[in-house]
Amino acid sequence: MPPTSAPPVPETDTTHVDVLIVGAGVSGIGAAYHVQDKLPGRSYAILEAREDLGGTWDLFRYPGIRSDSDLHTFGFAFRPWTGEKAIADGPSILRYIRDTAAQYGIDRHIRYGLRVVRAEWSSATALWTVDAVRPATGETVRTTARWLFCASGYYRYDQGYTPDIPGLDDFAGPVVHPQLWPEDLDYDGKRVVVIGSGATAVTLVPAMTDRAAHVTMLQRSPTYVLPVPEQDAVANRLQRLLGEKRGYAAARWKNILKQRGIYAFAQRFPQASRKLIRWVNAKQLEGSGVDVDVHFNPKYDPWDQRLCAVPNADLFRVLRSGKASVVTDHIDRVTETGVRLRSGKELPADVLITATGLDVLTFGGIETVVDSREVHLPDTVAYKGCMLSGVPNFVFAIGYTNSSWTLKVDLVAEYLCRLMAHTAAQGDDAAVPEVPDEEMELRPFLDFQAGYVVRALDRLPKQGTQEPWFLAMDYFKDARYLRRGPVADAPMRFFAAGAAAAPASPAAEVRA
Repeated sequence: MPPTSAPPVPETDTTHVDVLIVGAGVSGIGAAYHVQDKLPGRSYAILEAREDLGGTWDLFRYPGIRSDSDLHTFGFAFRPWTGEKAIADGPSILRYIRDTAAQYGIDRHIRYGLRVVRAEWSSATALWTVDAVRPATGETVRTTARWLFCASGYYRYDQGYTPDIPGLDDFAGPVVHPQLWPEDLDYDGKRVVVIGSGATAVTLVPAMTDRAAHVTMLQRSPTYVLPVPEQDAVANRLQRLLGEKRGYAAARWKNILKQRGIYAFAQRFPQASRKLIRWVNAKQLEGSGVDVDVHFNPKYDPWDQRLCAVPNADLFRVLRSGKASVVTDHIDRVTETGVRLRSGKELPADVLITATGLDVLTFGGIETVVDSREVHLPDTVAYKGCMLSGVPNFVFAIGYTNSSWTLKVDLVAEYLCRLMAHTAAQGDDAAVPEVPDEEMELRPFLDFQAGYVVRALDRLPKQGTQEPWFLAMDYFKDARYLRRGPVADAPMRFFAAGAAAAPASPAAEVRA
């Protein structure tokens, strides 16, 4: 039976809740479940800028949109994924999130059309005052909360990233970024060029071949691509044999271990991993005329960037069939009728898709203030990968780059509940992590070479080199810290309303 949640909080000009969650995507829905399950007496609300829940899975509407992680680990730990496909399509994932929110009464706590723009902490009251704006009217709605959980994701929802491509405005046909896919885009019988080589591009190319005359994936440099089964036969069998709940739990652990094993092997044996991936790609492309060493041989090692999974080898299948092709080159300029490359080759096109990435927006771009001092994110240090030094009662959800996003979010939400319970049990109102060693070497927040990360590093917090001041990117280490580790460790200071929060420690010089 689902847990009984607190009654929904009515919306007024100023409302108070114990926990305010920003974002009604997969992270926000998961956090809400844990709050009402583990702290049933606490009130909470979710503020969502858009007019529906689902986050990424409601926003993106491009053809073929799907997960790049299996749903047995990407799904919620508390609600089994029962679909036949482990690599699921976007509409199925959105339906799963919506059904989860409805089943547990979480949807009654969501306030739509409210974009959080400012959050100010007062140590005198030990409260956050959060201002959210209705984009349609400009009206501001204010909410106070003891705890603030940021589940707003990591990228801008209103626009994607498009690099400066010479001549793009000269193109006579439609130019579309996948993040803003128009419902009426006509590409029937058209020549489509998809610019990019990441997860979105390798999804779009096979999905568009059923209607397009031809689809070309134009990449500046290759990405590692691996075929994976669309269905997880072992997971489906486990659910049939053990039942829905126990079978899901078993499949989840199987895939956690599998993900971790593949990543660890790639990190320890990068050359062997590179050769193995090349062998798999070469087998898939036999007889296609596609040069594996030109188009599927990245300069970086496996897992320096995220691997692209293609279910049932669909990308390789359309390359073999001739319905799609891949070109590795640099753009000289876009012309009225296509793309001219530096090699001198011309790619004729009727439609251009700029699958060129995301624009990172940390913590939803919320202006954050602590005791009248604006928080400058690069001057803060991430604590256990989910809090910021000098910022009280603030927890954020940033998932894994080398595994399923929600594995980390699930642990963070559990930790939030443990921290809240401990703080209240000892008669305090707030908890703030403080860097004990001002000489600790600091590093970039994410050790990940994806373009969208590199472009944003100067706007992100830092991480340290000592526990617990770094992002582990390791489910088992995080489980030790967040699920089983002590809440009241040395860096965490607890205090009652009226005591001042310590200023965020200035960030030391980051070593190259």
